[in-house]
Amino acid sequence: MSGVLMGSLGILFIIGVPVAVTLGLASVIALMYGGDVSLLVVAQRIFTSIDSFSLMAIPFFILAGKLMETGGISKRLINFANTLTGHHTGGLAIVTVIASMFFAAISGSSAATVAAVGSILIPSMISRGYHKNFAGAVTSISGELGIIIPPSVPMILYGVSTNTSIGDLFMAGITPGIVIGLSLIILVYVIAKKRGYAKEKKATPAETWKAFKDAILALLMPIIILGGIYGGVFTPTEAAVVAVLYAFIIGAFVYREIKLDKIFNIFVSSGVTSAIVLFIIANAGIFGLVLSREGIPQMVANFFGTVTDNPIIFLLLVNILLIFVGMFMETSASVIILAPLLTPVAVAMGIDPVHFGIIMIINLALGMCTPPLGVNLFISCQIAGIKLTDITKALIPFYVVLITLLLLFSYVPFISMWLPNLLGR
Repeated sequence: MSGVLMGSLGILFIIGVPVAVTLGLASVIALMYGGDVSLLVVAQRIFTSIDSFSLMAIPFFILAGKLMETGGISKRLINFANTLTGHHTGGLAIVTVIASMFFAAISGSSAATVAAVGSILIPSMISRGYHKNFAGAVTSISGELGIIIPPSVPMILYGVSTNTSIGDLFMAGITPGIVIGLSLIILVYVIAKKRGYAKEKKATPAETWKAFKDAILALLMPIIILGGIYGGVFTPTEAAVVAVLYAFIIGAFVYREIKLDKIFNIFVSSGVTSAIVLFIIANAGIFGLVLSREGIPQMVANFFGTVTDNPIIFLLLVNILLIFVGMFMETSASVIILAPLLTPVAVAMGIDPVHFGIIMIINLALGMCTPPLGVNLFISCQIAGIKLTDITKALIPFYVVLITLLLLFSYVPFISMWLPNLLGR
């Protein structure tokens, strides 16, 4: 049955069947070949795979991101960031990174971060003389922070798939996210200095104060969400609901940018995006059933055991595997398929599951910015009006920095684990 499963999976991938359909269809073919399992199990597994309280956070965080984008929250965050750093060399590119960090701390989505920040800042950078390729590259790379800085939809999926604390994962993602953000700012500054990109006019203290007052309610949002989770006031799922309520109230009644005629489109767009993610999860549940029946997780563990029992080499192999997978597979599907396979092996080698989860998320976040199927790249290219081949060369220095940081996070667990341990994990 395992041979039929993998063969079907490969054929369906080659002929271009969507990932979610491929997972479900290959699993059904394998079960039919085995002949000892009723196909009623398929329907049951689809239901139980998404019948989870924790997974409810996903559609709510997606909706919160849409409300932020429509309600003017992202625009005010960008304006405030611009008053702080816009006057430096490469100021608008630096603003892009900082605004992405702010937006990431609320939305939980990489694609949403690129769309919200890029729709404003890519045209602004191009109009100020930045090369289109550079503007697209900065935005797509910065967007990966959307799933590294909590809240994060893939972290929720990892936590559910491996029975790991989502709160601990959120805490562990904060420091790596900040380190990546600061590293990108330094790199952007160096490139902008070399190319002579223009500075923006320095904001006066009065202008900075005005932008801060205008953005204060937006800035409070991540504090309320993350503070509530870490303070034990509400769970990550309840935090997602709070984020929706807060974003709607601010956008509709304070900023007054969410009009009645926009609400329907916001819900439809959020519903479609949520359905895509949950459809992948449902089909991955069937896939996981076949994997478990065939003992494939144990085979994977045995394979790594025969290759190496050294956690350093294991992490290197996993990083190579995940970077490759991230280039070709959607992030949510990758987490759901690989986390249950790889995490037990990592734990058996003495690697903390929370630390390993952060390694997986950072790897797959990088995959969202790598061709041929990096979703962040497609969004940035569409906004900038360039081709995928145009943006790839501009991404090379960013890849060097991010892979270096990935290795640092992999082999220095203190960077990600000090905060969960400090807060009494």
